[in-house]
Amino acid sequence: QVQLVESGGGLVQAGGSLSLSCAASGRTFSSYVMGWFRQAPGKEREFVAAVYWGGSGTYADSVKGRFTISRDNAKNTVYLQMDSLKPEDTAVYYCAASLKNYGLGSMRSYDYWGQGTQVTVSS
Repeated sequence: QVQLVESGGGLVQAGGSLSLSCAASGRTFSSYVMGWFRQAPGKEREFVAAVYWGGSGTYADSVKGRFTISRDNAKNTVYLQMDSLKPEDTAVYYCAASLKNYGLGSMRSYDYWGQGTQVTVSS
């Protein structure tokens, strides 16, 4: 069992930056691929980024070059650095953990989810 708690959301102007964190419980954090998803009002939850055990990341095209995902296995924490934010990045951001190393763009590949943190980007 893994519990995930996100933090770091807030309100920022377009062009600004925010850094999200996700703290995981349990002693097997390094066994999980960690992902970030987001859900805007009236829209489906969508993949943002994922980071493998060794630290390499994969990104949705919409955030590539602006967002950076990373992890610290010693601290059981995954991060999402968001730069050059746009109003369309406004959403609730969710952290998720997966024991799979495929299909990471799909919610169905993830076993555990956090409660989410709100990110609002004003124009």
